[in-house]
Amino acid sequence: MRLDFFVIILSMQQKLNVTGVLRAYWPYIKANKGWMFLGYAGASLGVVANMIDPWLYKLLLDEITSNIQNPAKANLVWIILLVLISNLIGWAAYRAGGFVSSYVQPVIMSAMTRTNLERLLGQSYQFFTNNFAGSLQRKIQRFSGSFENVMDVTEWDLFPMIITVVIAIGTLSFRSKPLAIIMFVWVVTIVAANYFFHKWKLKYDLEKAEEDTETSGALADVVSNSVNVKLFSGYEFERKKFFDITEKLRKITTRTWTLAEWNFAFQSLMGCFLEFGIMYFVVKLWQRGAITVGDVILVQGYLIALIGRLWNVGRIMRKLYESFADAQEMVDVLNRPYDVKDLRGAKKLNITRGKIEFKEVSFNYSQTREVLKDMNLTVRAGERVALVGPSGAGKSTIVKLILRFYDLDGGKILIDGQDIKRVTQNSLREQIAMVPQDPFLFHRSIRDNIRYGRRDASDEDVEKAAALAHCAEFIERLPQGYDTFVGERGIKLSGGERQRVAIARAILSKAPILVLDEATSSLDSESEALIQDALKTLMKGKTVMVIAHRLSTIMQMDRIVVIDDGKVTDQGTHEVLLSREGLYQKLWNIQAGGFIS
Repeated sequence: MRLDFFVIILSMQQKLNVTGVLRAYWPYIKANKGWMFLGYAGASLGVVANMIDPWLYKLLLDEITSNIQNPAKANLVWIILLVLISNLIGWAAYRAGGFVSSYVQPVIMSAMTRTNLERLLGQSYQFFTNNFAGSLQRKIQRFSGSFENVMDVTEWDLFPMIITVVIAIGTLSFRSKPLAIIMFVWVVTIVAANYFFHKWKLKYDLEKAEEDTETSGALADVVSNSVNVKLFSGYEFERKKFFDITEKLRKITTRTWTLAEWNFAFQSLMGCFLEFGIMYFVVKLWQRGAITVGDVILVQGYLIALIGRLWNVGRIMRKLYESFADAQEMVDVLNRPYDVKDLRGAKKLNITRGKIEFKEVSFNYSQTREVLKDMNLTVRAGERVALVGPSGAGKSTIVKLILRFYDLDGGKILIDGQDIKRVTQNSLREQIAMVPQDPFLFHRSIRDNIRYGRRDASDEDVEKAAALAHCAEFIERLPQGYDTFVGERGIKLSGGERQRVAIARAILSKAPILVLDEATSSLDSESEALIQDALKTLMKGKTVMVIAHRLSTIMQMDRIVVIDDGKVTDQGTHEVLLSREGLYQKLWNIQAGGFIS
């Protein structure tokens, strides 16, 4: 049973680890450091060029005022030319930085998405059963999106703000140290106030990110179960449930944005008082003859530039913290150790016969749910074994453990004498073909879905496997034949057609071990009759384990193993087990009493 994702996400009130997020970014930045440097250099040079303009206009005004009685003597053209040159340099630098960023950011974001998917796919079967696919997809997308936001904010806002502050205060200190000190104190006050404010507001940003993830998960869940919504008239119920979830997101979003607006209001008020105070001080200096009219223009130019840049300091910090909060959930996944991983020095599984042994195997899904208890079972090479027992006895768990979807709590599983924990997971699963009760199909063509069993197979091999699984009958009736897309999870095909595609995929794989988990449960009687011959062909020369309740499947097995309460309680052929009282006879009478009477 899938764990409640919302309980999990609400219990993961992780503190934001900015260092951890930056560490996750660093390999991508390092791999593209040359391009990154050019992008930041272009943006920075553009700011420097623009900061020259107030100084040039100071020179222009001083030249005009000093030659007010004799305008012909004023050398103004060369100053105007310098303004043009400065603007052209700024234009070229900004455009160069923009073009470089337009190239390098998509490169990095694509690499992030690919790497994060690879890391995600390495997680265990249990990890995916505990998380909504939509939420995981959202985390991957938000991680690369957060990088884009961080790079844009630092390149076009944060670095230009720092350069503007340094140039403005540094230049003014040569004209009036008290003026420079006043500006410096104001800058420190604004930055410090924003830092502590956003650090306090961080808890709300994290809560907003979690609510956004919860909303994405709920949306993916209801969309993927749209058929159930229709079958059980659940429209109104789901509408109300989703409304409640989105309402929580709306409230926390409104709270964070309102807090940000209060911060902006504080900054703008501080800017009003600063501009009045600075200009009052400048006017007094000019009246005493301490500065020129050009200096007044210089101060006003730098003041406007500073206020414009520092007006954004709150937005910069908000965007940075929100971006880091968005990335944090994916960083938690990236830093999460694999539940099941290859041991160091693990070798490839080498199957020569296909013998499977369970030795004192114990397994628990949780401390309160013990499934297998010191179970012993040997499946001989080439033997066909059926596992039967009541629901919850551990049959499906045995299959998952053979595939090493989980690690054992005790004992070992051997294949041809090799402990499956000491071989690579890929080599183990390459040797096992599985046909599950509910086949998983990609939203790809039928040909691609069958070829997934052996991805280097030719079209001829694919069609031959399809014919053996009796897929050809329905494929030939489709307008696009083997190139027909099956829809998400194969929804465009019937249950029986999906099952036959899965069987064709298993036939194509040529794996020496075959696992059938209720492989004919979705077939009608006619389809089952057609496919029994295909299964017989598929089983030849293979070690086969079958979980089945269908009588025809059970009766053709070499041996039937009865599983109850996590242990092997009986085993033998159908006739032997039916001849003595026990769980098998009881199950047979319940399921097939009418059939054998």
